[in-house]
Order: sequence, then structure tokens, then C-alpha cells
Amino acid sequence: MLSGGNVNDCTRLEHVMNARRVERIGPGRPRTRPDHVIADKGYSTRAIRYHLRRLGIAHTIPERSDLQRHRRNRGPPGGRPPTFNN
Repeated sequence: MLSGGNVNDCTRLEHVMNARRVERIGPGRPRTRPDHVIADKGYSTRAIRYHLRRLGIAHTIPERSDLQRHRRNRGPPGGRPPTFNN
């Protein structure tokens, strides 16, 4: 997926995820949903996590430090942190 040089990659993640195809070994149609997605902190947005959860795709995306700080400052209404296994 091509985009302008000043466009963030995370804005195109949904398009890339919808366009992927993994050929099967042997007969059958290609897989369109991965078992798990691993991404860096650049993809740590609520919209991306919601999109992956809605599709039932497990993901490992570390949370950015500024998002952690904002959540802690909001207190209990800020919610729980996303789970992340090191």
C-alpha cells in the first residue's frame, strides 16, 4: 500500500490487514486472518487495538509511555492497561 511520505504507517494498517492473503500448503483458499499480530509502539492506538479485537486477532503491541502517563493521571476512570507479555 503506497501513501505519501509524510503519512503515518498506522493510518494504513486497516487497509494492509484487509489486503493480506497467505497461501495454504495444498488445497484450499488463502488465509485472510493471522493468528497473532506483533507491532511496535508506533501502532499503539486505541483504534488499531479495537480493529484487531473486533476481528478476533490476538496482538502484542507495547504501550507508549505518554499513553501510560495519561491513563495513570486519569486514575480509575482511565481504565486498565492493555495486557502485554514480555
